Amino acid sequence: MKLASKDIARYAAKPDPDRAGILLYGPDAMRIAIRRQEIIANLTGPNGDSEMRISRFQATDLRRDPDGLNVALRAQSFFPGPRAVFVEGATEMQANYILPALADWQPGDAHLVVAAGQLKPTSKIRKAFEAHPRAYACGIYDDPPSREEIEAALNKAGLTRLPPDALRALTSLAMVLDPGDFRQTIEKIALYKYNDPTPLTEAEIALSAPASTEAELDEIIDHVAEARSDQVGPMMRRLKAQGVQPVALCIATLRHFKTLYAVAAHPDGAGAGIGRLRPPAFGPRRDKLLRQAQGWGAPKLEQALGVVTDTDLTLRSAGQSAPDMALVERMLIRLAMMGRAR
Repeated sequence: MKLASKDIARYAAKPDPDRAGILLYGPDAMRIAIRRQEIIANLTGPNGDSEMRISRFQATDLRRDPDGLNVALRAQSFFPGPRAVFVEGATEMQANYILPALADWQPGDAHLVVAAGQLKPTSKIRKAFEAHPRAYACGIYDDPPSREEIEAALNKAGLTRLPPDALRALTSLAMVLDPGDFRQTIEKIALYKYNDPTPLTEAEIALSAPASTEAELDEIIDHVAEARSDQVGPMMRRLKAQGVQPVALCIATLRHFKTLYAVAAHPDGAGAGIGRLRPPAFGPRRDKLLRQAQGWGAPKLEQALGVVTDTDLTLRSAGQSAPDMALVERMLIRLAMMGRAR
């Protein structure tokens, strides 16, 4: 059966031991790793490893032991309690080993957790889990965490009494950080505030948050896409001080404007185009992309892509003599001015 990505947090918190298992797939290995860790930990409990109720396989090793997965699913531990068998890095190459084990699963066998990368709808592994009456298949994408997930992370760290300003700041932080970075930041804040009765402040959150070059790249591109040309210069100085390469900035800009063009140029309108993005966009990011795409429009975005492509080619040419960062800054200011003229 299919499990919607919005429901995976709830399932991971309380996995069903009577299910055959779950397939987790998608482009973000970190998000998948966090979910499968939660599923296995909450299924087997804190003593699952020490009581030998968890078996782990690298997918590439299944070829050397074709029956190993089936044996592990049926093996009994000396200790009572639910068991889990985890397969990491699955691809279509291992379908011949995973699918028979899933098909032969019986009540009382271990819970099969399979982690994969991107899988097409035609994938044999994906179709088998989706069609199985007692198994789940869930695609995990780069969507922002829900309020429920954020509150669960805060409660787990013991941060339950937060001022409204601090809660808003942490919620905003969860939207821009990778899940692993956000969890580490929450743990750092909890340790910092241990036995400290004073309210958590936004300044303390800022000190604990990791410096994110990727987030600052997104920020300067948003300034450009929203025609805030006066913000480009100060942001460029910060990025240059952090060692960001001009080509990397150019590639990030090209990727963003290609996304906007795909939304704006959709034959059924931008509203339909935003729904066709892969991976999909959710929440505030979805609203922002839609607003930017509608503001620019397809013809002007096509011109913008030409400007970025020309700059990229200039950066890569052997004969150009102007400083690379100055070329990129001029390109970004020009784009922002184009956006202001809409």
